Amino acid sequence: MATVPQNGILSDAARWHLRLARVPDIGPIRARKLVGHFGTAQAVFEASVSQLERVDGIGTKTANTLFRSRSDDGLEAEIAKAADAGVRIICSQDDEYPKALQHIPDPPTCLYIRGNIQPADAVAIGIVGTRRCSHYGHEQAVRFAELLARAGFTIVSGLARGVDADAHRGALRGVGRTLAVLGNGLGTIYPPEHGELAEEIETRGALLSELPIDEGPDPANFPGRNRIIAGLSLGVIVIEAGARSGALITARLATEYNREVFALPGGIDRPHQNAGSNALIRKGEAKLVTCLEDVLDELGRVGDIMRFSPEKADQQAGAATPAAAANLAPHEKAIFEAVSQGIEDIEDICNQCALPSSKVSSSLTLLQLRGLIRQLPGNRFVRR
Repeated sequence: MATVPQNGILSDAARWHLRLARVPDIGPIRARKLVGHFGTAQAVFEASVSQLERVDGIGTKTANTLFRSRSDDGLEAEIAKAADAGVRIICSQDDEYPKALQHIPDPPTCLYIRGNIQPADAVAIGIVGTRRCSHYGHEQAVRFAELLARAGFTIVSGLARGVDADAHRGALRGVGRTLAVLGNGLGTIYPPEHGELAEEIETRGALLSELPIDEGPDPANFPGRNRIIAGLSLGVIVIEAGARSGALITARLATEYNREVFALPGGIDRPHQNAGSNALIRKGEAKLVTCLEDVLDELGRVGDIMRFSPEKADQQAGAATPAAAANLAPHEKAIFEAVSQGIEDIEDICNQCALPSSKVSSSLTLLQLRGLIRQLPGNRFVRR
């Protein structure tokens, strides 16, 4: 578990992860390999060049760059800018870091946050689509976001114009939580006209970015932003996506991360808005949805739990019953039994049950909703 945040901005562990994230040519995948090899981000900077070269994917040039990065003159300035902007910085060792992101192949080395992330945000649906949506697209983005929020889901999107902004507004209208993942640093809000919306999101969720505080919006940043949206979500709904829409990148990544992909059918007379989303349905790469029940049906047991009102779901999560424990799928029962035996860590549960981390993570969420287990600090789980 990470140490106490310094001045409320970041923990000791996050400081070392931030230093690692700032090294040129060290992206999320290499950073994860390095931390996995040496145990901590701090140990990476304590290693020699020859030790760094032994890590898969780290050649001599990158090893020398890392070694020289032990001294980062801009690190403290970056932390100070975050503090001035009311932004915190977290890493995978911090309790607030979303566990869903820990199980994708390229998790953000650090996340900048305005607002807060709660355990309930693990039950999230992403909603993405075109920036130039029609009246139909606007209506459906608000409609689905509001219905899902009222059912207890957190809505994840990208704060962009069009479908993204409507999804956030629908979640807020549904008195629910919403997370906005930005393709720029949190020092500024883009687009600028969404400043007031961003403030509302911050009070009922969080603004997130993996980018430096002063990083401006750039199309090159959007695929990375989209992978975070997909990684945070149990499933992604695509509304009005053209043939080259960035929403299709989010859908593809959701599939790679074993998330559900949904798409609303759009009019064939508007190919610039609907060609991509209709193609997802035609190719069987997304489930056609027209109502909330379609989404809940595809989410299986998690969807069954969320059919309750939020109040009933909270009551069910408060106390386990024999019936709740009995009505489990075989893999869920195996995970529950592992936790009951005192196995608390996700990786240990995966090894014990011989199951992939994506299935274990989603099943742990279900077991929490059914009131059978609870989460402890440090991303550990115990039986209720």
